[in-house]
Amino acid sequence: MAFEGLSEKLQGVFKKLKGKGVLTEADINDAMREVKLALLEADVNFKVVKQFVDSVKEKAMGQDVLSSLTPAQQVIKIVHDELVALMGGTNSRLTYSPSGFTVILMAGLQGTGKTTTCGKLANYLKKNGKKPMLAACDIYRPAAIDQLEIVGKSVNVPVFTMRDCKEPEIIAEKAKKEAEYKGYDVLILDTSGRLHIDDELMDELVRIKKRTKPHEILLVIDAMMGQDAVNAAAGFNDRLGIDGIIMTKLDGDTRGGAALSTKSVTGKPIKFIGVGEKLDALEPFHPERMASRILGMGDMLSLIEKAQENIDEEKAAELEQKMKKNEFTLEDFLDQIGQIKKMGGLTKLLDMLPGMNSNQMKNVDMENSEKEFIQMEAIIQSMTKEERKNPDILNASRRKRISAGSGQPVSRINNLIRKYEDAKKMMKQFSNAPKFKRSRMFKGF
Repeated sequence: MAFEGLSEKLQGVFKKLKGKGVLTEADINDAMREVKLALLEADVNFKVVKQFVDSVKEKAMGQDVLSSLTPAQQVIKIVHDELVALMGGTNSRLTYSPSGFTVILMAGLQGTGKTTTCGKLANYLKKNGKKPMLAACDIYRPAAIDQLEIVGKSVNVPVFTMRDCKEPEIIAEKAKKEAEYKGYDVLILDTSGRLHIDDELMDELVRIKKRTKPHEILLVIDAMMGQDAVNAAAGFNDRLGIDGIIMTKLDGDTRGGAALSTKSVTGKPIKFIGVGEKLDALEPFHPERMASRILGMGDMLSLIEKAQENIDEEKAAELEQKMKKNEFTLEDFLDQIGQIKKMGGLTKLLDMLPGMNSNQMKNVDMENSEKEFIQMEAIIQSMTKEERKNPDILNASRRKRISAGSGQPVSRINNLIRKYEDAKKMMKQFSNAPKFKRSRMFKGF
């Protein structure tokens, strides 16, 4: 999980502050020293850390804070607001051409996941009403064109190729004409990378830029490279002039220092983050939501958005009626498991809940929880339709047959039935609750 170490340390600092009724300058100095160390351990740029801590300290030393009835909460708010500012302040959106046809040039070093990210971005744009085309401008890396074609096919987006052409700028220019002629409204250029920044790479990108006049130049960087990624971003910006950053593998970096440093070092915002290997695992970057997650406040807005994206409203209404009539079956239970998986799995959901992204996450055995989901699916899918609708008929011989079909012991089948019964009771109670109570439950949540 991104920022895991930093999140845990910062929450530890604030827990100490909350234990004090009144804060002194010495308390704040001690807290800021620990915050500084936590940020440095998270691989945040040293200059960025110094500026951040100095700014927080200056504001936290104000009399309004020290004389407040809740000084610790005031300090936490200051840190939250400074983290938001550090990461760009607000969500930075893509810039589209007023003419209706937009060119996006994707740049980056080798190994950052640029080609896959092109596919992820195309998939994101499709979901948001755009009609994208991909263009294979990487003529050096073996199988780069093949990889982009596979990615394009996976998200059902066409890929423009010129396999015999050895001039990437010509490929990009012809792709632009082709995309406009065929009525596509966004062209995404997948360019070549290098192991490090060199004149040859930059000259090539500059030539492509001159020929296509992109409306967005997005740099793909690998969060797990830490400060090397930040330095690469600065180098690309100096030579090419970028408009924004897509940070990949943020879900795999427990430190997250690159995400906290790039805006200050380059002046360019992070526009998207990669949070998994699947082609739908690309999210707009929201500084305020990320700051809340770092401080253990959760990210309920993202959780709600994921739910809206993945949950069928008609199915939800149908399920509510079933619960009211006490008709919630194992098929419905299986469907709910599927909804959780579509939303990113248990790990990602818990990461968005307030207080669940540090110590409390350690109390949940993620690996076993995800495995249990798979086992439950196998068990339910090994049942007949009649058994799923009416688990009361599951006698010993039926359970033995299901055990053989699913590869799971009978004890797990018994455990699943217990969980299903518990879920059924809980949902029945919830469906019978008055509407005003349910709305209050959500507010409290």
